Amino acid sequence: MDLQGKVKNIFADLSNSQKKVAKYLLDHPQKFAVHSASEIGKEVGVSETTIIRFCYSLQLKGYSELQKQIRNSLIFENSSLNEYYSSKKQVADQPNFFAEVMEQDIASIQRTIANLSEKDFTKAVSKLTNSDYVLISGHRLSFSAAHWLTFTLRLVRENVCLYKQDTDDLFLLLNKLTENSVFVAISFHRYVKETLKITEMAKEAGAYVIAITDSELAPIAEFADLMLPISKIRTSTIDTAPVLFSLCNALVAGVSIQDEDRFTKRKAIYDSFNTDDFFL
Repeated sequence: MDLQGKVKNIFADLSNSQKKVAKYLLDHPQKFAVHSASEIGKEVGVSETTIIRFCYSLQLKGYSELQKQIRNSLIFENSSLNEYYSSKKQVADQPNFFAEVMEQDIASIQRTIANLSEKDFTKAVSKLTNSDYVLISGHRLSFSAAHWLTFTLRLVRENVCLYKQDTDDLFLLLNKLTENSVFVAISFHRYVKETLKITEMAKEAGAYVIAITDSELAPIAEFADLMLPISKIRTSTIDTAPVLFSLCNALVAGVSIQDEDRFTKRKAIYDSFNTDDFFL
C-alpha cells in the first residue's frame, strides 16, 4: 500500500489535530518533502509534536522517514525511459521530427532559465572561481556532463579534478578537500547511491557542496549547500542532457568572466604551445 493509501486507511482513528495533518499531506505532499515538521505545524495550525505523532500513527520512525517516502513517491512515480519514448512518440508523425525534438529541448532550457535563481547561480560561479580546489563527480549519464565540466573548467582555472570511478583513489581526492574547496555533485534520476555517499563524505571533509540535479526534492539536497535544479516536465534523464550541458557552459562562462586576469594568463599558456603536431 502506498503512503496515500496508508493515510486514508488510518484516517478515522486519528485525533482531530492529526486529521488536519493528514488532509494537508494528501493535498500538499510536496510541502512535506521540503519543509521541516515545525514549519508544517505552523502551516496546518498544530504543534510539531502532533506532526511527529502523526508519523508514528503511520508506523514510521519519525518525520525524516515520512519525508523520504514522500520524496520517493514524488520522484519515482514514472519510468524515465518510458517517458522519454512517449514524449518522442507524440511528435513522431510531424514533418520535421528533428525540429520538434529540439524544440522540446529549447522549452526545457527556457523553463530552467525562468526558474533558476540568479542569486544562486552567481554564488555558484563565485565559489567555483575563488576556491582552492574543485572536485567534480557524476555517474552514469551524469558522468559525461561531469567530464565536460571538468575539462572545460580546467581551461579557465587550475586545480579542477574529476572523480573517475575506475581509476582514481577516492580517498586521496577527498583528502585534498578543505573548507576553501568546492565539491560539485551531478545527480539525476535514477539517483546513484555512490554519488550520494561521496557527496556526504565531501561535506564531512568541509567542502562547499554544489548540487546540479533535476529536482529540489532530489536525495542529494540533504548534503548540498547550494542547489542548481534543472526544471523539466518529464522525469527522463536523457531529456535533461541538453539543459545540463547548457547550464554547465553558463557556469564556465561565468568563471571565465569573473576572473578576467586569470583567464588571460591561462589563455596565454595555451597560446604558447606549438599545437601543429596535434591538430589539423
